[in-house]
Formats: sequence, structure tokens, C-alpha cells
Amino acid sequence: MKHDKLGLNTICTHTGELEDATFKGAVSPLYMSTSYAFENVDTKRYPRYFNTPNQEALSRKIAALEKTETALIFGSGMAAISTALLAYLKSGDHVVLQQMLYGGTYNFVTEQFQRYGISYTFVKGSEADDFEAAITPDTKVIYIETPSNPLLTITDMAAIGALAKKHDLVSMIDNTFASPVNQNPIEFGIDIVLHSATKYMGGHSDILAGAVACSEELMKPIYLTGRNLGGNLSDYTVWLLERSLKTMGIRVKAQNENAMKMAEYLDRHNSVSTVYYPGLSSHPGHQLAKKQMKGYGGMLSFDLDESCDPEKFRDSLKLIKPSMSLAGIESTLLSPAKTSHALLPQEERVNQGISSRLIRFSLGIEDIEDLKADIEQAIKASKTEMAVNSK
Repeated sequence: MKHDKLGLNTICTHTGELEDATFKGAVSPLYMSTSYAFENVDTKRYPRYFNTPNQEALSRKIAALEKTETALIFGSGMAAISTALLAYLKSGDHVVLQQMLYGGTYNFVTEQFQRYGISYTFVKGSEADDFEAAITPDTKVIYIETPSNPLLTITDMAAIGALAKKHDLVSMIDNTFASPVNQNPIEFGIDIVLHSATKYMGGHSDILAGAVACSEELMKPIYLTGRNLGGNLSDYTVWLLERSLKTMGIRVKAQNENAMKMAEYLDRHNSVSTVYYPGLSSHPGHQLAKKQMKGYGGMLSFDLDESCDPEKFRDSLKLIKPSMSLAGIESTLLSPAKTSHALLPQEERVNQGISSRLIRFSLGIEDIEDLKADIEQAIKASKTEMAVNSK
């Protein structure tokens, strides 16, 4: 059956699976070889060429999930992002990027592009006009992230896709926070979709991977660049990721539901000054999120008010883990100023609204009342500590 005729969970479970022709097992066999025959074969396979059996199978599954013609798997999200950008940018070129980005992407651009003679502009606004004003005769790529990390800013994908086509540019999006479950950027005119597959695709906090999905034509330079840079994934991890993707649909649905309930709870809390979640009607991007997202995602952020000590709040959590990364089945939270965006200059963090009181919260699949109770007791503990210290 064609994958465009199948439902999400069926694609997650079956598309791209390898047949166990020898023993008729129910799951894809794992081919660990790094050395394959080169004569009397249809395909000369080599792991760095993205064409081992498991790599090809997983790529088909991810392409089906993102509704693209093809996909490639990389060793990390940053390997996918950096390879895609370098495939379309050379010395003398210019790229327009959304300012609200994952800190690793921001750092890669600001630390590496000057070495390659690539110029760039970070756009502070989120409207298409803001991006268009930054386009120069040398611009080749427009890069966005929606919802953004860590403030869940929503950018109009259709408007950016149309803008890129108007100026004959390539549009790229980091779709990690949404996952293919909650939005498919290709349907809105975006050219290239990027993922840290470590996150919702892996979903269990035990896999490091990245993915690129797009048309066959747009993939050609990405494939050639990736083959030379060598940011590939081991076949054992490829096999684990294929296994994990089977449950992505049901995992992300549960995380969506928990995030919505948690956002509503925090939005009413008198010790929380601001909640950033596109599912809330108060979120400035709510109407746009309704238009382009199928679900609002499992990520939210919030600012503790001045009555709480952020460090004591994190130290007092008993169930929720203060931990790096995101999107696992276990709930985690962190301070972006100390982790995901620590490499940004302090002035830039302030400009983006990333303060020491900002908490990024990745909702897992636990019972929501247990998560609320943990947040409540941690807030109370953070206030008690402050009261003691003030005496």
C-alpha cells in the first residue's frame, strides 16, 4: 500500500520495515555489516553512503511520516542541520534565519559561517515581511523553527514557503518540537524538513540521531555533502530508532494531552508569571497554530515569578527530572539559560526573553495529577527556602 493512503500509526508501525525472509520474525532484522559485496550486486552498499538495508528502511519510514519523497538519517540533529545548510550555502552566500532558534543552531551559524565566508541575518520578527526585508541578492536559504525553542514562537509556514518560492530560495525548517505527528511542513510549502530524531522520534532518551526529509531533487546536494562529511548513524542505532518510531503516534498524542492540561494548570498558578504554549488561547500564535498544527505538542515553557527560587524549585522536584534534552516518555525540565541556550551571549538571551526564571518543560506520559503535584510541592519548597534566606 502507498504510505499516503495509510494512517499515522500504521505508517509508524509498518512502513519501511524489513522482511525477515529467513525466520519470518515480526520485526525488522538488523544488518550490522560495515562491509558488503561490490560485484554482481544491484547496490554497492557502504554505511557512509546512507544505503545499508536498515538505513534505507528507516529513511522510507521517515519520508512517509513527513510526506516527502525521501529522507536521510544522520548521527545527530546538528549533523542533519549543519549538513543541510552547508549543502546549500557556499562562500559569498547569505542565509536568513529566525532569531528564536535552538541554541546549538545559533551557535553553529555564529561560530562557523564566518570561516566559510557565509553571511547571515537573524530576523527578530516572525512575519513574512520581516524575513523579506532581510533578503539580499546573495541570499540562498530561509531557515525557521516552529514552534521555536524555548519560547514556542509560531511562524507562518505557508507564508515563509511562498516567500522562498517568490525569491527562488530554499526554505528549511527545524520540525523537532512539533514532530511529524503534529505538523507536516511540506504541506505548507516548506522545502526541507529537519529533525533532531533524538527527541520525539526516539522518544526514550536513549538514542542520538538526526533526519532530513525533502524531495529527491533537493536531497541530491545534501546526500553528496553528507557522504563527504560522514555524519552517519550506526546500524544498531538505526534499528533502535525504527523500533522507537512504531510508538511515536501514541506517545506524542499522550504528551500533547499532558502538555495542554499542564499549561492550563500553570496558567492559573499565582506563582507563575507567564506560560508559553501554543494551545493556550492567550498565546500570541494560537490562531496560527490551530491552522497549521494537528496538535500543540508536548513542550511548554514558563516563567516562575519572583517569589520562587528557580534553583531550589528544580532541586525540590521528586518525579520530574531536571535533565538535558527533551521529548522522552519521562517528564523533564531545564533552565535554557544554563543549558540549551547557554552558548548564546547573555545580551542575546535577554533580547530573546530567556531569563534565569524561564523553565522549559518537556511533558512525558505520566499521570498528569502526579506531575501537577510534583510541580506544586517544588514551588512551595522554593518559596520556603527564600523565606528562610530572607530572615
